Amino acid sequence: MKRALISVSDKTGIVEFAKGLLEAGVEIISTGGTKRTLEEAGLSVIGVEDVTGFPEILEGRVKTLHPFIHGGLLAKRTPEHLQQIDQQGITPIDLVCVNLYPFQQTISKPNVTEEEAIENIDIGGPTMLRSAAKNHDYVTVIVDAQDYDGVLKEIKLNGAVSKETNKRLAAKVFRHTAAYDSYIAEYMTNLVGEENPERITFSYEIKQSLRYGENPHQKASFYMNPIGSLFSIAHAKQLHGKELSYNNIHDADTALQIVKDFSEPVAVAVKHMNPCGVGLGNSIAEAFKKAYEADSTSIFGGIVAFNREVDKETAEQLHEIFLEIIIAPSFSDEALSILTSKKNLRLLTVSFDLQQKNEKVITSVEGGLLIQDQDTHTFDDANISVPTNRKPTESEWKALKLGWKVVKHVKSNAIVVSNDEMTLGIGAGQMNRVGSANIALEQAGNLAKGAAMASDAFFPMDDTVEAAAKSGITAIIQPGGSIRDEDSIKKANEYGIAMVFTGIRHFKH
Repeated sequence: MKRALISVSDKTGIVEFAKGLLEAGVEIISTGGTKRTLEEAGLSVIGVEDVTGFPEILEGRVKTLHPFIHGGLLAKRTPEHLQQIDQQGITPIDLVCVNLYPFQQTISKPNVTEEEAIENIDIGGPTMLRSAAKNHDYVTVIVDAQDYDGVLKEIKLNGAVSKETNKRLAAKVFRHTAAYDSYIAEYMTNLVGEENPERITFSYEIKQSLRYGENPHQKASFYMNPIGSLFSIAHAKQLHGKELSYNNIHDADTALQIVKDFSEPVAVAVKHMNPCGVGLGNSIAEAFKKAYEADSTSIFGGIVAFNREVDKETAEQLHEIFLEIIIAPSFSDEALSILTSKKNLRLLTVSFDLQQKNEKVITSVEGGLLIQDQDTHTFDDANISVPTNRKPTESEWKALKLGWKVVKHVKSNAIVVSNDEMTLGIGAGQMNRVGSANIALEQAGNLAKGAAMASDAFFPMDDTVEAAAKSGITAIIQPGGSIRDEDSIKKANEYGIAMVFTGIRHFKH
């Protein structure tokens, strides 16, 4: 190990690393801001222009793109290669330490301009990294400050870095440059408005190695999109409790997707990726009381999400039941004192102020991916019509809107029975619609009398309306669009039910 090249935008730990290299007898080549940083620390550094005999030009866009650099990086340590670079006056470079222009951080800033984003696309850095990584049999390449100490230790002990370490570092470099290119590709694709590019790439960073997946025999990990939505479980802050599991993360995401659809105080209880109770109130404590009463059995071992701070009164209610996770914008000191007495209860905060960056929904299938927009359609987007003789009352409209918000998040076939304050019964995932309706109506029991029913898709037959009527439902909301809509309308009129068509389907598979 005789010569190293260092050029970093993130200067964390670089002075200490360079000092360690110099103490090991390694000379250092450096560029621009990195060179200034090292020299200001009193370290002796060779400028790139002194190696290339060519100055930095084009505002620094061209400085390391030169045969004297890349010949030193790509030369194998074979007699033939060494003879060729010696004839050209090129000195081998044994170590490269580079991190790239902060493109990811730049495009994450609010109101970033296109010009600023483009200027932060690094060219020379990735080229040096790829050259060094390709030649990892002979060159050590570092892109992460976390690797500085390990590399220095090997150099001090052995005078060089092992081939095993070099190969591991090279693999890390190629992952790094691939991720960097994916951010640029995504930015440029969005910039030109390409909706269906011929290729699509994603880059996610490891957030957590999970104990297991859906079942104990399945391995799993949790990766996050570093430029994705900040209103997400990936960016949540855990205040207390055990590590999140695979199923916890799935359920918590479902709870967040529901709670963000409400502006009034709401409590959402989720079990197995379906809501089991949703309650509204003038306070968060009142909202939770209704969510709990909606299904006091299923909420056991579930997840609860709020869109307001959890206060003492609410915490006292929550403390009485077994829950896996509680999610909220914040917790009062009194609430934390109560809830942290349960050592395994996970408490998460999410910044509701950072809503809403609607990401694509990505679902894996064997051999491929399905990608779609999020279902962000709301009641306000619907093409509302009332085909029945009777129109909904004011309280029925409120109940219909509540049911319509919730049914979007229930696995199809989906039916929600609700009043204007809470869900009363939820039927999810059945193979026929009347099956889901029967589950929801049975759960609602006598409370179905005078309540509203929401369906995620149209009624292919009038049997669901019949079941609703016999349970006392007085208002129904559904997309409409069946060739047999008239049968359902006729049945609703027969029982005096007000039925609303929205023109929007909300399947969730």
